[in-house]
Amino acid sequence: MSESAADGTLLEVERLSKFFDGVPAVEDVSFDVQRSETLGIVGESGSGKTTLVRAILRAIDPDQGVVRFLSSGGWVELQDMTAKELIPLRREMQMIFQDPFASLNPRMTVRQIIEEPLIIHQAGTASERLEAVRDMLAHVQLEEDSLTRYPHAFSGGQRQRIGIARALILRPNLVVCDESVSALDVSVQAQIINLLEDLQNELGLTYLFVAHDLSVVQHICDRVLVMHRGRVVESGTVDEIFDAPKENYTRLLLSAVPSPDPDVPLKPLDRRELGL
Repeated sequence: MSESAADGTLLEVERLSKFFDGVPAVEDVSFDVQRSETLGIVGESGSGKTTLVRAILRAIDPDQGVVRFLSSGGWVELQDMTAKELIPLRREMQMIFQDPFASLNPRMTVRQIIEEPLIIHQAGTASERLEAVRDMLAHVQLEEDSLTRYPHAFSGGQRQRIGIARALILRPNLVVCDESVSALDVSVQAQIINLLEDLQNELGLTYLFVAHDLSVVQHICDRVLVMHRGRVVESGTVDEIFDAPKENYTRLLLSAVPSPDPDVPLKPLDRRELGL
């Protein structure tokens, strides 16, 4: 355990790398995540954001580096664990996916979808699982009559609430939100972001928030990592990144964020002039 772990660190990543056909998708990435904070990971498509979080969760195997996680049983190094050893840790690390419709089984009812992780991990009796599902439905602000309905009967925002309930039913400590609002309308995005903040406060969640929409990141995140070509080029608090970016790539990303004032023209910086 590092010195920072004593201050409430939940996750430590050291020099993590992942290569595909010899090409680095993630290269030499290091950071830590504190309990109950939201760390944003931003960058344009292909910057390595999703590969990074999937390597952390061991959805894919990293090629180099160390990932330490403070589990209920103490510190573990995820990169060295077998698939069997990882199974109990899946209860403590979950992901909310980008497309709520594609990530939900259309042949399962909402009850079956949310209850499935409990069954897989052999948690509780049938009646206890049903009560847990009802409680989680209330947390994500869906009516109890949703239990017997199928995903196609819900709007995009409601389906994402079902996906969130499925991710949280095991009461994880670390939740990866992988572009989890980008497929939603702007008004629905705001509702889901507010819900995620409320759930964080209620359940003590820690988020890794992957996004390309910097306006959303500015609203929900405490700290930000900026990724470019598989590397972290800048990191800092939200205020540091948005008010005083140090790197040209960060300035480029911020210049593409539209103003809420329709009279303010969008003036994205020129990538070539910045040497990018």
